[in-house]
Order: sequence, then structure tokens, then C-alpha cells
Amino acid sequence: MKPPKKKFESFPFCLGLLKRQIRDHREKMESVLLPTLTKKEEIDRIINNTIDKVLVLRFGRTSDENCLLLDDILEKSARDVSKFATVALVDVDSDQVQVYVNYFDITLFPSTVFFFNAHHMKLDSGTADHTKWVGKFHEKQDFIDVVEVIFRGAMKGKMIVHCPLPPERIPKFQLLYKDV
Repeated sequence: MKPPKKKFESFPFCLGLLKRQIRDHREKMESVLLPTLTKKEEIDRIINNTIDKVLVLRFGRTSDENCLLLDDILEKSARDVSKFATVALVDVDSDQVQVYVNYFDITLFPSTVFFFNAHHMKLDSGTADHTKWVGKFHEKQDFIDVVEVIFRGAMKGKMIVHCPLPPERIPKFQLLYKDV
């Protein structure tokens, strides 16, 4: 006669699998929770309250394919840069954020603007516009490298830093200026 099978023989395996699924779910949820700002007051508050960290504001639309690709990179990177950067999304379709859209002359999406201790940080990437990053990053490490360079430069008191990416990894756009 066979000995009776234990009812929960595979329990340790299931428990390990369950723990792994919970951990993966938590990591996924942490990366998805980038705040979306839709009001000028929210943007003012996050700019003024982010101290000793780089603030990354992505201006764009959730319906734009390039914005979604950049959002994916930002979400995956947010945890890696969390010790020295905060990432937030700005919905440009909101009427209340048009002050910032006009101030930074954001006409191409996505556009990413950087701040440190409420000071606008500029990035010399070899393009005509140093005030923002226009376009998406090619990969997660590109974004991390740019934010790290901005953080290191800001800690040294610099207001403009040189982009660490090679020229072929920097998006190029033909900028047209009004009334020129």
C-alpha cells in the first residue's frame, strides 16, 4: 500500500512563486506611479519642494506615441535615479499648464525640462536649444547618464552641463523661430 500523499507537498514551491510574483508586482507598480501634473500650482509646488535632487518634467501627451515610449523609459528608470532625481509628467493639454508650455517654448513633444533646487538646469547637447531635451531617449541608460551629469554639475554650482551622450544618440530637430 502506498503512503498517503501529503496535501501541501508543493506548498514551499508555491509560496516562493507567490512571493516572487508579489515582489515583481510591487516593482511594476512602483515604476508606473509617476505623478502627472495638470495644474500650474502642482508644477510650482514640485519645483519649489524638490531639494537636492534633479527634477525631471516630461511635457507631452498621453496620446502621442513618442511620449509613451519616453514614459516607458522614465518609468523603468525612476527607481534607479530615485536617490538623486524625481520624475514627473506634465499634461500639455491642460489649460492650466500653458504658462509653462509657453515659457519654455514647448512646441515639439515630448520635451523634457530639468530643475535643481528650483533652478532651471540647461543641457548643452549640441542642438540650438539648451533649455530642454526635445524627443525621447533611445534607451534607459541614456536617460540615467543625462540625469546623473545634471546632478553632478548642479552639485558643483553649474547651471549648464555638457551632454554625455554621443551625437548619434541625440535627437535632431529643425527648430523654427517665430518672427525671424
